[in-house]
Order: sequence, then C-alpha cells, then structure tokens
Amino acid sequence: MRTRPVGDRAVLAEVGSPDEAAALAAWLRASGLAADDVVPAARSVLLDGVDPGPATALLAAWPGGTAVRTRRTVEVPVTYDGPDLGLVADRWSVPAEEVVDRHTSLTFTSAFCGFAPGFAYLTGLPEEWWLPRLDDPRPRVPAGAVAIAGEWCGVYPTASPGGWLLLGRTDATLWDPTAEEPALLAPGTQVRFVPA
Repeated sequence: MRTRPVGDRAVLAEVGSPDEAAALAAWLRASGLAADDVVPAARSVLLDGVDPGPATALLAAWPGGTAVRTRRTVEVPVTYDGPDLGLVADRWSVPAEEVVDRHTSLTFTSAFCGFAPGFAYLTGLPEEWWLPRLDDPRPRVPAGAVAIAGEWCGVYPTASPGGWLLLGRTDATLWDPTAEEPALLAPGTQVRFVPA
C-alpha cells in the first residue's frame, strides 16, 4: 500500500485491486477512526477529515486482504433486451441466451459507488468475460440500464451519457435520497441479477 497526504485533512491510500480497496474501507470504518468520510474507489481509499499522521499510522497496521463482510444480498430483476446483447454474444462467441445465463449465474459485490448517485461498481465478472467500453459513448443511456465494461458491471440509476455495453434494463430504484440508506447497492452489498 502507498499512502500520501491530500491537503491538511485527508490521506489517500493506494492498493492493488478493487477488492483490496473495499476491504480496506470496511476495516477503516470498523476501526473507530475519527474521519468525516471513508471513500473507496477502484484501487484507492480516501480518508477525509483526518489528521494525516495518526491516519497514516493506522493504515500501516492494516493486515491486508480482500475479505469484506457482506452487508446483504439484493436481487435485481432484469429484462434482457439491451442494444448490446448481440454484440456481447458475438464477442463471447455464444448465443444471446448464454449471455443471459452467464450474467444471472454470477454473484456480484458492490465495491464502491461513483459516477452518479447510486451507481455501484460491481465486481465479480470473470476476467475472460471482460470487454472494453464502446469506442463512441452514447449521449444518453436510460435509467435502469444494466451494463458491463471492463471488469465492472453496473446499473445506471438515472439517464446519463455512457459507454458501457447495455445488456438489459431494470425498474429497480437505485437511488432514493429519502431512504435511510439511499443507495440500493451500497458498498459491500452482494447483487444477483435475475430475469424479470
């Protein structure tokens, strides 16, 4: 792990994988560290509102690892009719039905949220199934679009531009600012996609 101060009241810890970042963030939250926020990303964790000295010392004591206690499991119903379903099938050299079978056979884990409120970056896609983003992103992806790109799977909580490959759509509410926990797929949540 590499650490560096970010201004006077924050520290950035860089790790090797999304799973390590999620595990470190969970460990820091459980440590009782006085921080305004602990923000995991793909390969880093930001500790905001901390004294860099004690925070860096605490980070040096992290035992490492990738295990994260599962918060809960959420099933997301999906209608698999996305415009890129055929493209994914071609790149995986399987029929479209097999893309659906593969996607619904996996258990994903929410590593972190970003890009838009409620947009969870989900890990769990086998490396041999990773595909690049579109060369030309769409100017508008509809809310509820279920997509993959690189090592990630995600669901667009609102309409926005995007370059991920769209497999289908869901009516699930991904972001509800009035709820006790606004993000349906908060970090640590296990996610199963099921045919609608």
